Amino acid sequence: MVTVFSCKKESGLENDIAKINLDAHIERFDLLFAKINNESLPDLKRAYPFMFSEKYSDSFWIQKAQDTLQKQLFNEVEKTFLDIDATELEIESLFNHLKYYFPEFRTPRIITTTSDVDYRNRIIITDTIVVIALDNYLGSNHEFYENISKYLREDLKKEQIVVDLSTEYAKKYIHQQARKMFLDELIYFGKQLYFKDVVIPFKTEAERIGYTKEQLDWAISNESYIWRYFVEHELLFSTDTKLAGRFITPAPFSKFYLEDIDAESPGRLGQYIGWQIVKAYMQQNEVSIKDMLIKSSEEIFNNSKFKPRK
Repeated sequence: MVTVFSCKKESGLENDIAKINLDAHIERFDLLFAKINNESLPDLKRAYPFMFSEKYSDSFWIQKAQDTLQKQLFNEVEKTFLDIDATELEIESLFNHLKYYFPEFRTPRIITTTSDVDYRNRIIITDTIVVIALDNYLGSNHEFYENISKYLREDLKKEQIVVDLSTEYAKKYIHQQARKMFLDELIYFGKQLYFKDVVIPFKTEAERIGYTKEQLDWAISNESYIWRYFVEHELLFSTDTKLAGRFITPAPFSKFYLEDIDAESPGRLGQYIGWQIVKAYMQQNEVSIKDMLIKSSEEIFNNSKFKPRK
């Protein structure tokens, strides 16, 4: 009965959010730039002044657009994103959720570009503009990504755009003091992932954390072991900066320094555990997401009553 009530409540909430109905229109700057010539460039610069650094002359931009490798890039982007409607709808849904939970949110302009596959800076947001570099979302097995590590390539697909965009908004809304202890890292990324639970509920949990289904299943099955390892090795309140590299930052696997487990584990298990702590905190306390995002890690941890799944 409780489950049925909870599902009804959630679907009612989602209906209310859908009614907000913000319009998210994607401006295809990448297509316009690919076709520039001496006559059209001044108009494009007037429409998108922030996309052109004043350091470079007009001839630089013309040459760039006509470069053989750039043309190949433009063609691949155009082919992959011939239809961008599904991405636009997902961004619209994200914006509706942001508006519901953060009423001060204003719909920005959404502009697509290319970035010479700068996959570490795929999306940039400001208060008024979102810039998405589409050449970083051509599909995990695209030939352009052959020299990128497999665990990083996994996210270079169009379904990831709205997930990456929600991550950037999470960073904007989370206020947390300097991350000194391992626990601070856990809670910071736990907040990020809980934020995604709320603003992109139409994505699966695996998609929100950037795991395959198998990786998420492994984390769930081994949750109590991971937690016990953190506690028994007194990692939570440690200020050892190497812990982030072992359990937080993107990596092919987490580093327990135990051969069998390391080989099987997905990376970023610290983020996963932080996510579970924040979820437990939100279940135990009557607090809005807005307030939770500014709570200290100690307050969240101490009031979460977190117990790992057995």
